[in-house]
Amino acid sequence: MQTHLAHIALIVRDYDEALAFYVGKLGFTLVEDSYQPEQDKRWVTIRPPGAPAGATTILLARASTEHQANYIGDQAGGRVFLFLATDDFDRDHAAFTAAGVEWVRPPATYDYGRVAVFRDLYGNLWDLVQFVEGHPNAA
Repeated sequence: MQTHLAHIALIVRDYDEALAFYVGKLGFTLVEDSYQPEQDKRWVTIRPPGAPAGATTILLARASTEHQANYIGDQAGGRVFLFLATDDFDRDHAAFTAAGVEWVRPPATYDYGRVAVFRDLYGNLWDLVQFVEGHPNAA
């Protein structure tokens, strides 16, 4: 059996404000933005800059109920939710800082690599991490 994660859903308040942040500020690539008339919603997927075609994408899923809306910005219960691996920590940290990204924890170096934590526009926490060479998650 061969499987992989195709998409990870990220609950958002509004498609366009989410695209402005992830594509506009973080430089993610818009993969698809298609209107789904039968459900009156959009299918919006993005992927990190430089990720290859076929890589797991993030589905920007607009909250459609009050229950779903309660989880916007808190999908991981206050823990880091997503881990954005980079091949150049300093370059991306500087670019995100220049774009106005809010850093929650400053850069730190650990045995697995260099990492800093930022908050997205909804409050979800993300790691920006460059793994050391030889680490199983290294690019």
